Amino acid sequence: MPHLRVGTVALVGRPNVGKSTLLNAMLGERIAIVSHHPQTTRDRILGVLTQPDAQFVFLDTPGLHAAKSKLGARMNHEAREAARDADVVVFVTSVGVEPAPGVGRFDAALLGQIRDASPKTPVVLVINKVDRVADKSALIAVLQAYAEAFPFAALVPISAKKHDGLERVLSEVKKLLPEDQPLYEADTLTDRPLRFLVAEFVREQILRATREEVPHGVAVVVDRFDESGKVPKIELSVHVDREGHKKILVGKQGAVLKEVGSRARARVEALMGRQVHLAIWVRVTPGWYESDRGLREMGYIGGADTTAPERGRDSEDPR
Repeated sequence: MPHLRVGTVALVGRPNVGKSTLLNAMLGERIAIVSHHPQTTRDRILGVLTQPDAQFVFLDTPGLHAAKSKLGARMNHEAREAARDADVVVFVTSVGVEPAPGVGRFDAALLGQIRDASPKTPVVLVINKVDRVADKSALIAVLQAYAEAFPFAALVPISAKKHDGLERVLSEVKKLLPEDQPLYEADTLTDRPLRFLVAEFVREQILRATREEVPHGVAVVVDRFDESGKVPKIELSVHVDREGHKKILVGKQGAVLKEVGSRARARVEALMGRQVHLAIWVRVTPGWYESDRGLREMGYIGGADTTAPERGRDSEDPR
């Protein structure tokens, strides 16, 4: 293939500003899970968009936040490393119905960290969720404040949810990418294995079903992924921090877990293009997110076992 504009593009910013929604919208495929909960994204999610004259290798990163656990610290590390190694950083922020005419303290601190870690890396500002702003003239003061706070290569207001402004983002980023050979085949969408995506789809439905009660103490591990038969058999363990969280997730007569399994199965079948058998167990594994061993067993740091961990009180509810 001829030389193209090719490079890695890190999507960074606070939690819940719409980084994963932006990635999915640009790829035209939902590979990153989304929810209303902060810190939904826990890993760097790589997504590849290949155009006739460019290849964008996007890295969706966990939202940078004040970490309160080893898992949180590890998520922050993933995001900062992605920004440090990228050819271009897309700094994503968002606005409310009535935008405040200034740069928030946390955004200002994050931009300072990016400048110190990678002073030569170009940064594009993306202000998301502008569809919520009735008076668009209010965005002028916001854009001006950010332009004065940091030497952005470009500033782009968008609505990722409504796919508004995405072409402008791609156009501005493309200008900043180096010329090179493609890093991936033209039909590559992500480097993540199917079993990772399946676990994430299950976790997404748990986040949507349990709202505020459970999410931060949940991890999903694939125990078995057998495609040898006519119908693939996938078994997963959902690890929760407390017995009370297990009861919430299972629900009365298993209703909540059944709904989670049904919705996740539909998403997996759409991805695989075939019927699958999905079985989910719930296990209580207290404090898994506070230890290196727990993070390793759940697959959040290197050397993870692909089977379910042995520790913890094993409370099973197959659905």
